[in-house]
Amino acid sequence: MKKYLSVILLILVTITAFAQARHTITKSSVKFQIKNLGVTIEGSFGTVKGDILFDPQHLDASKIETAIDTKTINTDNDTRDNHLRSDSYFDAEKYPAITLKSVSFKHKNGDNYSGTFSLTIKDKTNQVEIPFTYTENGNTASFKGTLKIKRTDYGVGGKSLVMSNDVTILIGVDTNKGEVSK
Repeated sequence: MKKYLSVILLILVTITAFAQARHTITKSSVKFQIKNLGVTIEGSFGTVKGDILFDPQHLDASKIETAIDTKTINTDNDTRDNHLRSDSYFDAEKYPAITLKSVSFKHKNGDNYSGTFSLTIKDKTNQVEIPFTYTENGNTASFKGTLKIKRTDYGVGGKSLVMSNDVTILIGVDTNKGEVSK
């Protein structure tokens, strides 16, 4: 009987050791910058939705899966926004979400991390490396990262002599740390 209790206790301790804090997104920001005709155009997308299980002590068991609604693109120009939602760019009717799913994480130093993610835009998926900071303050946490992608890798915008292929994306997510998941 003691042998069985020892095994059960060992299993419970192991499960608890790899428990992940589930983060509830409370505030998010996804902004982008691209040059068009030599002028930097800035815009944003609406709220990030998703599932975040992140523990700096157990990066191998952590995961982040998020999505943003392509219809929420906003550049403060309705004509341009409608054009960006069209099939020439994001094709928001056919591809309603841009998704980001973690593959792995690395701790760099201090609050600095790096994540490898699968980024899917218009059913085209590529792995991207996102350096980010993760800071905790009591029961809240903040993720902030920046990445650069090539828009044509995702079939966004076609060939253009006046629009840059490079897009800078700035991501910020504030969370409440809640229940523990196993």
